[in-house]
Amino acid sequence: MATTRRQMIRSLAASGLLLPGLLSELMASKSTALDPLASRPPHFAPKAKRVIFLFMTGGVSHIDTFDPKPVLDARHDTRRRERQYYKGSGWKYSRYGQSGIEVSDLFPKIGGMIDDICVIRSMTNINGDHFGGTIGIHTGSATFNRPSIGSWVSYGLGTENANLPAFMVISPGLPYAGGQVWGSDFLPAVHQGTRVIPGPDPIANMLRRAPTAELQRTELDMLSYFNQQHLRGRGNDSQLSARIKSFETAAGMQMAAPDVFDLRKESKSTLDLYGLDPDDTSGFAWQCLVGRRMIERGVRFVELIDGDSSVDNNWDAHAELTKYDKLARNVDGAIAALIQDLKQRGMFDDTLLVFTTEFGRSPYVQNPGTNGRGHHAHVFSTWLAGAGIRGGMVYGSSDELGDRVAENEVSVHDLQATILHLLGMDHERLTYRHAGRDFRLTDVHGHVVSNILS
Repeated sequence: MATTRRQMIRSLAASGLLLPGLLSELMASKSTALDPLASRPPHFAPKAKRVIFLFMTGGVSHIDTFDPKPVLDARHDTRRRERQYYKGSGWKYSRYGQSGIEVSDLFPKIGGMIDDICVIRSMTNINGDHFGGTIGIHTGSATFNRPSIGSWVSYGLGTENANLPAFMVISPGLPYAGGQVWGSDFLPAVHQGTRVIPGPDPIANMLRRAPTAELQRTELDMLSYFNQQHLRGRGNDSQLSARIKSFETAAGMQMAAPDVFDLRKESKSTLDLYGLDPDDTSGFAWQCLVGRRMIERGVRFVELIDGDSSVDNNWDAHAELTKYDKLARNVDGAIAALIQDLKQRGMFDDTLLVFTTEFGRSPYVQNPGTNGRGHHAHVFSTWLAGAGIRGGMVYGSSDELGDRVAENEVSVHDLQATILHLLGMDHERLTYRHAGRDFRLTDVHGHVVSNILS
C-alpha cells in the first residue's frame, strides 16, 4: 500500500524525528510567504502572453540576409577611398508572399512566412564590439552590468507555472558576454535565466534522488518550514526570500522539466515539420521545439541562442561569409517550422517572436575580393512576428549602401520598450530601486515603435 504524505509525517513524528511544534505546521497548508515568482498582472491589457527571443550570436550581415542593396552590388570590388572597397552580397534576393518583401536566398523558408513577419531594416546598437553589442541588446547597457530583458519580464510578470522559471535560455555554448546575457544583476536572483544545454542532460540534477515523489515532497516540506523560520528571523529579507524561492523552483523543476524535454510525446507530423529525430539534440530545430514546449507550459520568456563565442560556431564573418550557407540551413527551416507550429496550435497570436543579433556587417572591406565583413552597429536588421505585430511589412530603411539609417531609426531601447509594451508593461513604470535610484531596462531612453503594431 502506498504511503501518503500525511502518513509519512506522522511516522516521522512518532519516531521522534520531528520536533513537537513542527508537526502541526507541516500538516497545515503551505506557507503564505510572498512568492517573488507569483504571476502578476501587467500594467494594461497585453497582446502577448510570452516571448520567444531568437538570438543569432556573432553579428548577422543585414546586407546578405534581410536588406537588399542593388547599388552596393553594382559597385562590388570598386574603390571607395584609400583601403576601402565596396562589397556587394554573394547571395540573390527573392520576393516572397503577397507582400513581396525581399529576403536573401539564405532564408527561403523564413521568406515563405514573410507575410507574418515585420522586418526592421533600421536597427542600431550602442556598441560595435561583440561584448558591448550583445549586452546592449539584452540589457540596454553596453558598459555596466544590468539585468537581462528576460529577467525584467520575470520580475514584472512572474511565472504561470510554479514548477518552472519565468525565464529560460537554451544555449549550447556561451555567447559573447557569457552568463550576463541571462543574468539578473541587481534584481533578485530568482529572476535570472535558467540555462538549458542541449544534450542528454539539459539541466543538471533534473531527476530526483529520493526513491519516491512522496518522500521527496515530505523532505521539501520540512526544508520549507526551516527556511521560513530562518527568513522570519531576518526580517523577511527580500534577497533571502528570492534565494529560497530559487531552490524551491529548482525542486519543482524535477517534477516538470523532464516532461518538457521528452520529445517522444510529440506527434510524428510535428517531428516531421521540424525535421527532427526525437533523440537528436544537436540542431536549432531541437531548441525551437523545446522552446515551444516551454511556453506551452507557462514559461514567460524563452531565449534560443544560436552559436557561441567561437568564430567557427557563430555568425561572425570577418573572413568567411561562405559559412553562412551552413549556419542559415541550421536555423531557417527550424524557425519557419516554429511559426507554423504556433499557428497550428492557436498560439501564434499571443506569442511574440523576435529574431535579432548584436549588430550587422560593414558594406566596405579593405581589399577587393575579401570574403568577409567587419562589425557594423550603425544599422542592421531585426524582425518580429506574432502577437500584436503587423505582418508582411518593412519598417525603416538603411541608405542605398546599407551603411547608415536612412529612415525611422530603431534603437535597442526602442526594441525593448516595444517588447515590454506588447506584454502589457510600460517600460517607464517597470522599475527597481537599487543603489539609491530607480532603474529600468530602457534607462532614460526608449520609445514604443507603434507603427509596427497591429
